[in-house]
Amino acid sequence: MKMVTAIIKPFKLDEVREALTPLGVQGLTVTEVKGFGRQKGQTEIYRGAEYQVSFLPKVKIEVVVADELVDAVVEAIAVTARTGKIGDGKIFVMDVERALRIRTGETDASAI
Repeated sequence: MKMVTAIIKPFKLDEVREALTPLGVQGLTVTEVKGFGRQKGQTEIYRGAEYQVSFLPKVKIEVVVADELVDAVVEAIAVTARTGKIGDGKIFVMDVERALRIRTGETDASAI
C-alpha cells in the first residue's frame, strides 16, 4: 500500500475528487494548509497599501491506495490539478506499512 499526498490549489479540489472516484478511490482526507514554494508568496493590495503574503492557501489531499493503483492516482491528480502556472503543487508517494480499520478490526488492504 502507498499513501499519495498531494498539495494543490484549493479551487481544484472538486475536480481532483471527481477524477479519483472512477479509479476506485473510496475515501480521502483533505486538510486546508498554507505554504509556499518557488513563488515565495505573492503581493496583495489592501486599502491601497501593498503587503507581502508569505504563505498561500493550499489543500492537502491524502489517500492510501493499493500498489497497483498508485500510478493511475498520481496521473489523475497531476492532470486534473495542473493549471500550467506557478504554485500548482506537489505530489508525494510514501510506503504504508500497515492499516487498521478501528470499527471492524480489518487490516491492510481490506481496511482501505
